[in-house]
Amino acid sequence: MAANPPGQGFQGRVAILAELDKEKRRLLQSQSMNSPGANIPLSSRGSLKEVRDSAEQQHIAAQQKAALQHAHVHSSGFFITQDSSFGNLILPVLPRLEPDL
Repeated sequence: MAANPPGQGFQGRVAILAELDKEKRRLLQSQSMNSPGANIPLSSRGSLKEVRDSAEQQHIAAQQKAALQHAHVHSSGFFITQDSSFGNLILPVLPRLEPDL
């Protein structure tokens, strides 16, 4: 998006947002006329949040797999996939060594 001229800061942004909102409403209206399922209540459609969560989980799983493969190729360490509070997709682990008898 192009930068606003020096005197238009906030007002220019408001005008752009208003125009985008108008375009969004127009598109939604035209979609509802052309889409046979548009009249089905939202409660009977799949929950958008559930779909989004599922897609996000699949994306994270794919990222974990890629990170794990990369770590195994480029490191001699051991790694596991694990959800982390810090956003890490994989975690290094120390191998368990059997005690010498």
